[in-house]
Amino acid sequence: MTTIGILGAGRVGTDLARKLSAAGHRVTLGVRRPTETPAPAASPHVALADHRTAARTAEVVINATPGHTSLERLAGLRAELAGKILVDVSNATHDAEDGLLGDLRYPGGSLAERLQAALPDTRVVKTLNTMLFTVMTAPETLGTPPTAYLSGDDRDAKRTVTGLLGDLGWQPGWIEDLGGITTARATEAMILVVPHILRRDGFKPFAVSLAF
Repeated sequence: MTTIGILGAGRVGTDLARKLSAAGHRVTLGVRRPTETPAPAASPHVALADHRTAARTAEVVINATPGHTSLERLAGLRAELAGKILVDVSNATHDAEDGLLGDLRYPGGSLAERLQAALPDTRVVKTLNTMLFTVMTAPETLGTPPTAYLSGDDRDAKRTVTGLLGDLGWQPGWIEDLGGITTARATEAMILVVPHILRRDGFKPFAVSLAF
């Protein structure tokens, strides 16, 4: 069992909380107002706390906050995140005119790299950012095996995250370790194809995957 803190209580955060708690992990969902937020209906065993507490009390922290605000939010938690594994599943983009994601916020780099630079005592691993959020916790629902990419400088941290991906339903052959944290700029750039898919096909489950 791993103690996991999830920062962000939107669709991504609550889905991850539900699946990881069902797998036997102790999960705390970080929210802005813990006393005013009801527990997710499908996750009665998930605890609620403010972001600082969720980060401080966890072994692994998942960043499910909006990517365009993640760097500022998490840089303020440097002390709480020291020594922890930070799993970043967000994408930092500017919105297009129709409200879908547009250009990258950090062209020539990545949010994951910025987080690692701002949190030098934290082991950042980028993953699960190249798919519709429903696929993160149910990869088996796609007709073609999807790919979950891993980027990070610490091998042990990536090994831990690979185990958590398995608990989410990801088979070993679906996980592709790209190397160090700088490779996250490649997977974050993949998100640029997503608005075109959504405009054409709507919010159907999909993943940007490898085919051999």
